[in-house]
Amino acid sequence: MMLDTAVLILNTDRPVKEPVAKLRGFIGNQFPDYSLLHHHVEDGYLCTYPKVQYKIIEGTPFMVGIDEGAKVLKEISGGIKQLELGNSVYKVSSKQINEREAEVVPQRVMYNYRFLTPWFALNQKNYSKFMEMKDWREKKLFLNNILIGNLLSMCKGLGIIVNTRLNVHSHLNEEKIEFKNIPFIGFSGEFTVNFRIPDFFGIGKNVSHGFGTVKEIKLNSQR
Repeated sequence: MMLDTAVLILNTDRPVKEPVAKLRGFIGNQFPDYSLLHHHVEDGYLCTYPKVQYKIIEGTPFMVGIDEGAKVLKEISGGIKQLELGNSVYKVSSKQINEREAEVVPQRVMYNYRFLTPWFALNQKNYSKFMEMKDWREKKLFLNNILIGNLLSMCKGLGIIVNTRLNVHSHLNEEKIEFKNIPFIGFSGEFTVNFRIPDFFGIGKNVSHGFGTVKEIKLNSQR
């Protein structure tokens, strides 16, 4: 399936140090008429794969829009002059928006990806199961199955039907992360899967807050 995507890069006068939640909150408040930006609707929240995702990587804030989310980013980009994040104000010195049609579909060959931001894999239930496991091979299989589930959930949210078995191999490292001032366990590293994931899409929990951002690793044979 082909999806329209847009990546809006906001170049600021200095690196952004605030968490993604501050960026998400500011943009959502600046443009309250666009529910895709803040995921609030009249009777609650939008509970689906986010069509607008916020990222801060190496101090650079940017946003990813998918289908109607891509259209929203193009409409609001001209109105973003500065970022007011907590007690800090950042001047947006320049903006860049990259549009492309991206393929999101199972493949016969394996593709390699790296997490640019920590993967938020564990919910309360599977966190307890993970912590009870002593064997690293058991943990690895457990995480691989969660990763497959995350990809299938993403596909469901994007209206993509997957009739092919997904196979995942991973090299992951545990790391401490924080969300809403609460400590959690996240994972960094790389994985391979027979599935095309567009660059900067997020997988796992809390992707609208920047977690689980992936980028394809281009091997020599793929260039």
